[in-house]
Amino acid sequence: MITTLLEMAFATNGLGMNIDLTDIDEPDIIKLLFSEKPGIIIQVKDTLAVQNFLDTSKISAIWIGDVTRSRTLNIQKGSEKWPLDIDKLRDTWYKTSYLLDRKQCGEKLALERFTNYKNQSLKYVFKSGFKGTFESYHVNPKRSAQTGIRAAIIREKGVNGDREMAYAMYLAGLDVKDVHMTDLITGRETLEDVQMIVFVGGFSNSDVLGSAKGWAGAFLYNPKAKAALDNFYKRSDTLSLGVCNGCQVMIELGLVTPSHEDKPKMRLNNSHKFESIFLNVDIPENRSVMLQSLKGSRLGIWVAHGEGKFEFPYEEQQYNIAMKFSYEGYPGNPNGSAYAVAAICSDDGRHLVMMPHLERAIFPWNWAFYPEERNNDQVTPWIEAFVNAREWMKGNR
Repeated sequence: MITTLLEMAFATNGLGMNIDLTDIDEPDIIKLLFSEKPGIIIQVKDTLAVQNFLDTSKISAIWIGDVTRSRTLNIQKGSEKWPLDIDKLRDTWYKTSYLLDRKQCGEKLALERFTNYKNQSLKYVFKSGFKGTFESYHVNPKRSAQTGIRAAIIREKGVNGDREMAYAMYLAGLDVKDVHMTDLITGRETLEDVQMIVFVGGFSNSDVLGSAKGWAGAFLYNPKAKAALDNFYKRSDTLSLGVCNGCQVMIELGLVTPSHEDKPKMRLNNSHKFESIFLNVDIPENRSVMLQSLKGSRLGIWVAHGEGKFEFPYEEQQYNIAMKFSYEGYPGNPNGSAYAVAAICSDDGRHLVMMPHLERAIFPWNWAFYPEERNNDQVTPWIEAFVNAREWMKGNR
């Protein structure tokens, strides 16, 4: 019981509990708090409705306490009281992870994670006027008719982000088709009939170090695939997006900074290990077709990558930065990217690359934590990026 209560409090900052166990028929507090008998502790909002349901279902339950705004877990049994420091015990609870982390990524970053894990709270800023409904974005999750706004998923062997990405694009109103690298290499596909292409995330070519080089090579050393890509990027009516592994391949091919003599690089994370975490990102003022309207937002998003560190040969102002990690310290900046960059865009705003997975965060239930006051939202602000693409493509056909 004591572990359950503490772990319920560990998940957020600024909250505690007053717990009174007097009504439980066990005089020994140690047996009570460390009992291995099966039981469930639930935190509910409508206590009367839940109590009525449990009574009707003949499920015995005891009300044991309330949530408070202090960082103390106050436990009472009769006249005896035990105040427990939640933050101190949370560090004790986390210490074993820190000790393991030292062996995986070294003392410096392990200590930085241990220091920062409780200081990098998820905090959100949604743009004014965000309604969070399908209707507000003119999207229909049940549509079957085509819209005529055509886009393509580009896949290489081993990628795994294609279905989530295709659905996010479909939901926003795009007609999406699947294009594998073999389709481009053989000439079965030329990309002439689509306005947008998306290089998806995953583990192309087994995701060995420098895996995007293999994917890039499939374009560079296959004439038909290279011609299709070159012709697509010569057009003025096209958009492109690269996420995670797709970001790596677009950077490797120089598709985002074509005018720069020295190109950015994607390097191994500073931790030298795969990082998977739900974190905060800020969207600054930018020129991206997809993200420009979200400027000023601070949102939640997933990352999952091993080579996500942006390395830039030029100063920050030379790049159209479309997204930054909200915290510069590790693990809020999970890969050690220069300037805490999470996404950059071409100068004209049409070609965007990012390491975080926006396609995995378009619904509130995708998020590890979503604002309680927005519990009626059907979609998150990330759907707006795809809707922005839809509207731009409609205006540039």
